[in-house]
Amino acid sequence: MNRIDRLNLINSLSGIKPANLIGTVNEKGTENLAIFSSVVHLGSNPALFGFILRPRGEVRRHTHENILSTEVYTINFVHTSFVKQAHFTSIKAKSNESEFALSGLTTEYIEHFRAPFVQESKVKLGMKFLEEIPIKANGTSLIIGQVEHILIPDHVVLNGGHIDLGALEIAGISGLNTYYSLTKIAHLPYVRDEYNLTDLH
Repeated sequence: MNRIDRLNLINSLSGIKPANLIGTVNEKGTENLAIFSSVVHLGSNPALFGFILRPRGEVRRHTHENILSTEVYTINFVHTSFVKQAHFTSIKAKSNESEFALSGLTTEYIEHFRAPFVQESKVKLGMKFLEEIPIKANGTSLIIGQVEHILIPDHVVLNGGHIDLGALEIAGISGLNTYYSLTKIAHLPYVRDEYNLTDLH
């Protein structure tokens, strides 16, 4: 396969992944916003999430630089209503340019937290940077952070703490640039030894 076709195929093999915007700010106050499809839950107590940063090489990674500098960042869910603006944040902006301004998305701040949230997002996390784990095989890194703030509408948090992602019209990503809407198809019980296998038929 040619390089581009192979890249698209391999990136699509992981299926539909969450679409998230990661917001940061540098020491000079310039805000940065970038789309990621690699955010993953790592633990609940403490509440940890990770995401993968691509190799730095000759391209400056403002998200990475800002997180190391300020040790805080935000994770913002992407909704189907602003997929195009979110995708545009993948532009290689200059260090003095803000992807918030370039994409038309709006910054939002909360008291005593330095990193910018995306106002248009209905589910957003304020994160504290904990550690970076290099992945030697391809030069990427796993960035691990702890949740310090959760901003979410009360009405979409269901019994048991579940979030109704369908009601929020959350977007997902396949590959590098194909977006999907999400629809809930089932809510099944937690599987224990006494779970009735006849329910599978």
